[in-house]
Amino acid sequence: MMTPGSEPLKLAFLASQHAGSQEALAELEAMYPRHAPETADVLVVLGGDGFMLHTLHEHVEFNKPVFGMRLGDVGFLMNRYLAAGLMDRIHHAREVALNPLVMQAESVGGDRHTALAINEVAMLRQTNQAAHIRVCVNGQERLSKLVADGVLVATAAGSTAYNLSAHGPILPLGTEAIVLTPISPFRPRRWQGAILPAQTVIEFEVMQPDRRPVSVTADYDEFRDIKKVVVQQDTTTSHRLLFDPEHSLEERIINEQFLGAHDGPPSTQVDLGPSERS
Repeated sequence: MMTPGSEPLKLAFLASQHAGSQEALAELEAMYPRHAPETADVLVVLGGDGFMLHTLHEHVEFNKPVFGMRLGDVGFLMNRYLAAGLMDRIHHAREVALNPLVMQAESVGGDRHTALAINEVAMLRQTNQAAHIRVCVNGQERLSKLVADGVLVATAAGSTAYNLSAHGPILPLGTEAIVLTPISPFRPRRWQGAILPAQTVIEFEVMQPDRRPVSVTADYDEFRDIKKVVVQQDTTTSHRLLFDPEHSLEERIINEQFLGAHDGPPSTQVDLGPSERS
């Protein structure tokens, strides 16, 4: 929770190109002074989860708390949009710190890539040939050959996104764990993945990378023709998200696991769903 002070908060407004976001931006700029992200106290993000992910990546060096308001298709990481009383909402918001994953990848041609992922690192086959991937955990081989469309590693925040669509488990925020989930596995057929300590180092080796090419994506950064990937938590980087107390991210994650358990449509008071893939 942010501590109310005598001086008004300096807000930086960042809006997606969605028409509704641009209209909201104009409304907020007419009501509150606008500041640059580097000088603001709080970044106010207008859009959906996809734009939120872009904003967190692009402004991570500022280490500013971020208050998102939903104006896109999906808003799992966002609060409801309401222009009035914004300062008071931010003062009383709950702060959640998210540590991303850091991915290091090496291509067939020897190129090396490093990227951060707030949601997940996902490896996917590039052709009609299934991927053959060797999986090591903390230097020990755990799967000599995973035959699948791919495999992903997700954070707790990202466990409700692509991971959930791949039938992986949901992790409550604050759980010191990450999720390793196969994508459409063929062999071993009964392996459904693993929940691992957050500090685990996971290594993937692509077998026959020329015949069975594989790409890797860290959130929205994609690299192709990969032969090796190493994934672990980045404890040096932390994203600070602010949420209305009545719409906390923890409550959304709990609710997500009970969707479909009751008759009738889910409540519309809280925006639920996996993160936007844009």
